[in-house]
Amino acid sequence: MTKIGIIGLGLIGGSIFKDLTRLNYNVIGVSKSQSGENIYKDYSVLKDCDIVFVCTAMNKTLEVLDELENVLSPETVVTDVCSLKTFVCKKFRPYKFIPSHPMAGTEHKGFEHSFEGLFNSATWVLTPFKTTEEKDINKLVEIIKNLGAKPLFTTPTKHDEAAALISHMPMLMAQAIFKASSDNELALNMASSGFRDMTRLALSNEEMAADMINMNHKNIETAVLKVYKAIGDLTKGNYFEQISDIKSKRAKMFINKNNE
Repeated sequence: MTKIGIIGLGLIGGSIFKDLTRLNYNVIGVSKSQSGENIYKDYSVLKDCDIVFVCTAMNKTLEVLDELENVLSPETVVTDVCSLKTFVCKKFRPYKFIPSHPMAGTEHKGFEHSFEGLFNSATWVLTPFKTTEEKDINKLVEIIKNLGAKPLFTTPTKHDEAAALISHMPMLMAQAIFKASSDNELALNMASSGFRDMTRLALSNEEMAADMINMNHKNIETAVLKVYKAIGDLTKGNYFEQISDIKSKRAKMFINKNNE
């Protein structure tokens, strides 16, 4: 039976741990903060794992990947779940490293907020190296599909540009919208579901948010400029036609995703 290790049992790692346990995989976790059945403190328990998921904060991921070089077999498949991919691809690893990023999560953090089914119908992006063997990719893809996710392949650079547009920049915008409104007591008293939904991402995990902004700021700045241009285009004229087109395209996008 495939043995799977998970380092870091926060929202993402904890949800992977719970789902794979439910699916009767031989799964163990490594966590400094959590304890329980099949959860350990030391990386040495991972030495005979077939696959290892590194689910720590981005600012700790490189350190963990380095430490695993002294523990794992060259045949072990290792993946991370960072929302940026370029920075983890700059060094050769003696194990089978396949960078990835599950496009799933909530505004909450921690093992207590992790749950089975988080990855159902979610896109799971993979950015394998050109030298990565197909059999190793397939081994990881099988687990990803069993978690309910849909694999999507791209390059690290394209991934980081796209993540800025649909994840990092919207989070920054949500924070900025709330910050801009926070000193207007009347506005906050008037605020209802629209404002709540628009600013949900302002509740994002602070450590994760800081990593996103600090490590992907150039792509985020470009994404913000695209938003400014889009606002200008929308307000120049033909507003009704433009928003009708936007509504149609957005509806079609999520219908297609749900039918995949």
